[in-house]
Amino acid sequence: MDSATWELIRHNLGPMLTATVTKTLPLTAISFAVGLVLALFVALARMSAHRPVSALARFYISIIRGTPLLVQLFIVFYALPQLNIVIDPFPAAVIAFSLNVGGYAAEVIRAAILSVAEGQWEASQALGLSQVQTLSSIILPQAARIAVPPLSNTLISLVKDTSLASTILVTELLRTAQLAAAPTFDFFALYGVAAIYYWVICLILGFAQTRLETRLARHVAR
Repeated sequence: MDSATWELIRHNLGPMLTATVTKTLPLTAISFAVGLVLALFVALARMSAHRPVSALARFYISIIRGTPLLVQLFIVFYALPQLNIVIDPFPAAVIAFSLNVGGYAAEVIRAAILSVAEGQWEASQALGLSQVQTLSSIILPQAARIAVPPLSNTLISLVKDTSLASTILVTELLRTAQLAAAPTFDFFALYGVAAIYYWVICLILGFAQTRLETRLARHVAR
């Protein structure tokens, strides 16, 4: 790379970092948090003894898992305005990503809950705990340990998926790189920098996942 390319990279390291901190990371964190809450309710609905509730949850999961995330993003941002529902780019991205996380994470949470021994429910009932108390105090803490690895993978995937928000004009990391490279057409250099930013974030999350799994394992061992 020539000196002009290095200068272009140096000049845009700051703006790309700013976009990462102010848009990419908040978009990831908010979408994942909302998606997890949604996933928990969907997982419980999926396990419900009421068939209409269970069927509705299965339908939602099927729609989310059976359609591309990009299409879901376009529906929220480009299609809903035809129904007089206009959403700004960032909230639209949050909605689409949250719904997507909810669909995938619901099955992870459901599988984790089902993996907890049935005797835990029976013992809790024998102690006089309600179903809500049993779920919140006994079942979910144990299920969380099982769900951490797949949910962490979902989070890491979400970090990379936020790049799709550039298609609906969210000025996150990738779109910042696109705008910076457009005048000179030096896309290789700036896309390479963007890739490094995503890679570093995923490395940090992977390290955090390992530490969390270790702590949970020690807690269970005690």
